[in-house]
Amino acid sequence: MSPMPARLTDLLERHPVLLPLEAQLDAAFSLLVRTFTGGGTVYVGGNGGSAAAADHIVGELMKGMERRRPVSDAARGALAAASPTEFTEDATYLADRLEMALRAVSLNCQTGLLTAMANDTAADMAIAQQVHGYGRPGDAYWALSTSGRSRNMVLGAIAAKAVGVNVLALTGEPGEPLGALADVWVKVPAQEVARVQELHMAIYHALCAALEEEFFG
Repeated sequence: MSPMPARLTDLLERHPVLLPLEAQLDAAFSLLVRTFTGGGTVYVGGNGGSAAAADHIVGELMKGMERRRPVSDAARGALAAASPTEFTEDATYLADRLEMALRAVSLNCQTGLLTAMANDTAADMAIAQQVHGYGRPGDAYWALSTSGRSRNMVLGAIAAKAVGVNVLALTGEPGEPLGALADVWVKVPAQEVARVQELHMAIYHALCAALEEEFFG
């Protein structure tokens, strides 16, 4: 078994309240590594503050978080090959500024789809519809819910499992029923929304930093 990433070890040292979750955090990291290594996509969703957290997670995965992630020589060559002579400077501009990404999508940002679902079907169906439409075996659905009772997150988890998408649940207490549907369930020992979100932020920052080191370190 590989040792726990240093960023997660540091997380536990700084937040001893999370020490009982060591195995779950390691499992969450392993699930995310398998997803990205296999060419999969991570779909992230939540409500309210957790929706903002989902956007935050995607921002950390899709570009450099603590370090630059220069594109490969092959990518630079492909950009040059795709650019007619008059766009050579643009190809160089792109190659110098694009970064390697860990493929992630926030499920909270499709305004047209979200409002159409709310108007035409049901507001609690928007996450499930996206997971059903986008998800493929080997992908992961990262669901954040402070209580674990958010119906749209739960429906999304059921839809994910139906199409072979792994479920990573990040909740507070009690964490059910979302936790019961998860392949990996990280339940922080708190119930107050602000306290749960505080611990969630520490966890997803550490996971994203550990992933960056794993793939680009």
